[in-house]
Amino acid sequence: MTRFLTVCAGLILTATGAMAAGQGNGNSGMPPGVAAHFIENWDLDGDGSVTLEEAREKRAELFYMFDSDENGQLDSAEYDLFDETRLADMKEQGMGKGGPKKGSGAAMLAREFSDADKNGEVSQQEFLDATDTWFARMDRNADGLLTMDDFGKAKP
Repeated sequence: MTRFLTVCAGLILTATGAMAAGQGNGNSGMPPGVAAHFIENWDLDGDGSVTLEEAREKRAELFYMFDSDENGQLDSAEYDLFDETRLADMKEQGMGKGGPKKGSGAAMLAREFSDADKNGEVSQQEFLDATDTWFARMDRNADGLLTMDDFGKAKP
């Protein structure tokens, strides 16, 4: 089971690392190939964009992958594994050398962002509820879709 989890997590986090690298200020600094890989993996209907519903579905899959005891909570050890896997993936993609920057998409995947009740665990509901804020931050042009345009350099 652990090996399966690691393989699946690696596949999913390749896309997650791409999304997490986006900055709330509209300047992702993400290579176009990484952004394209994110769109390819999170665009469930193949239309070239990621909707909020698709993001919710993918985040639900992420939660499931890391909830190893299947109790609907990511405890400290499970979230540590999530963080470690995500940061390793970002490093492999050439991003996040110093860890997630405050206000970035990566920081919005952090436990502090998702742990709404601040009890040290993140419930599935808390994780999913954070999706709307996370998606809005990533959707630079506020059109309700994540496309390659949302990952380019900010326009003056």
